[in-house]
Amino acid sequence: MMTTPVLEVSGLAVRYGKIEALHKAAIKVGAGQIVSVIGPNGAGKSTLLNAIMGALPVTGHASGRIAYMGEEIGAMPIERRVARGMCLVPEKRELFASMTVEDNLVLGAYRRKRAGERNFLDQLEPVFTLFPRLKERRAQAAGTLSGGERQMLAVGRALMGKPDLLMLDEPSLGLAPLIVKEIFHIISALRQTGVATLLIEQNARAALQISDYGYVLETGDLALEGPAGDLAQNPRVIETYLGLAKKPV
Repeated sequence: MMTTPVLEVSGLAVRYGKIEALHKAAIKVGAGQIVSVIGPNGAGKSTLLNAIMGALPVTGHASGRIAYMGEEIGAMPIERRVARGMCLVPEKRELFASMTVEDNLVLGAYRRKRAGERNFLDQLEPVFTLFPRLKERRAQAAGTLSGGERQMLAVGRALMGKPDLLMLDEPSLGLAPLIVKEIFHIISALRQTGVATLLIEQNARAALQISDYGYVLETGDLALEGPAGDLAQNPRVIETYLGLAKKPV
């Protein structure tokens, strides 16, 4: 039985003045799926996310169809998209540096509190289970955390809102390889929560390892797509994004 995708985008084009940054993109993300969009810097990956979230700069104009839970949301303001369960963790993370880790997490549940949910903090312990380091540092100011811990906090804060669609913009950016491995391990574990995850990432190897399906975006065009395992074996992807396999010495 076919189920409606959590997110279905078709014919999505984004223009900034006369420049078309995205050409007729089409992607799908199902519940509990991790879908990655890989590609070089400047390919239009963040533009794709911002268009889906309704957060394009004033100079940007999007056309095409964006359906969330089967409903067309192209004209829906960003606040309503958030209220419906869409969440974007931006590349810059945008934490409140002077507030504690726990207060940042509680803020992530503000939408649920405002909607009158009595158990709006029910995700706090699950987030602490997923990120034990955040529990250890719950009383610490967010601004004193390491880069990896800040990324964990940004994802944890997003999860406090119980999103159905979680969009991550370059979660590995600027992190040490060991921390990247840990972050991707945690993202992979999100599959068990049923949340649909759309991952925008330059680190193609790490992204494809944990994804179910992948897209390759190059200069605004979706050049390739397929099951993540197949893309990881694709000669063009290997050469361009994964580096040529080295022969054993």
